[in-house]
Amino acid sequence: MEFGGLPLAQEAKNTLAGAFDSGRFPHAVFLEGGTKSARKDLACLLASAAVCRREGEKFPCGVCSGCIKVRAGSHPDISVSGGGEGPALRVDEIRRIRQDASVKPNEAEHKVYLLLETQDMTDQAQNALLKILEEPPPGVLFVLTAPSVSQLLPTIRSRIQLFRMEEKTEEPEEEILHLAAQMAKAVCLPGESALLYAAAPLIRDKEKLRKILSLLLLLFRDGCTLRAGGNVCLSGLPEEAGELSGKLTRSRLLRLLETVEKAQKELEGNANGALMVTCLCARMREAAGR
Repeated sequence: MEFGGLPLAQEAKNTLAGAFDSGRFPHAVFLEGGTKSARKDLACLLASAAVCRREGEKFPCGVCSGCIKVRAGSHPDISVSGGGEGPALRVDEIRRIRQDASVKPNEAEHKVYLLLETQDMTDQAQNALLKILEEPPPGVLFVLTAPSVSQLLPTIRSRIQLFRMEEKTEEPEEEILHLAAQMAKAVCLPGESALLYAAAPLIRDKEKLRKILSLLLLLFRDGCTLRAGGNVCLSGLPEEAGELSGKLTRSRLLRLLETVEKAQKELEGNANGALMVTCLCARMREAAGR
């Protein structure tokens, strides 16, 4: 099996290629890191390999009936959920997958379930998935993707084979950079209105809030680094990082980091958007001593 130019760590490439070329399919694979599109591309490649019908050749061959149906998005033995590509990863969808997985494949030797961007799964949905990962039907392959495996329950992590994409993150959008910069400046101000105003666009946009939280983590880490005498800037916001390091102590910057990490966990638990953003602003001001 060949992985072409996909940004997969070389060790992971070798392990996956060997497993698939020998027919030793793992029952559950987890792809973390890299970009969302790279994770999806590799997940689809693994699905193609699992249903490729050509024997004695490197697969996926790209020309058999199975590969052609994969390209057309019509293969009956491949199911895609989550990541905006299919049904949301809620408990009802996981229960449907469990029931469907017990049925024999329609055409291929394997059935493949792509669960994209699993950081959106609730604990209830993950617990439902755990039941089938503990005793998977023969010939079933689960491919899960997410930015980090740490976003899944430990019980799920212990039953999947982890493969890391190369550390290449998506460039933050201009709007996300602007909002993060506004929030960073506002957290240093004495009043509360500026921070609430800056965070207002996040109330009804969960994906935008997730991106902002990830960027704020980098920004507060940059502030800690500058405060300690370093000069690395991972957030792409050197001016804001410098302002944070100049106005806030290291302990307050660390509290801001903890506040954002807590908000990330709450976001994955499907907390109410308006309430969460309001609480986030209040906690950030408290952490900053404002």
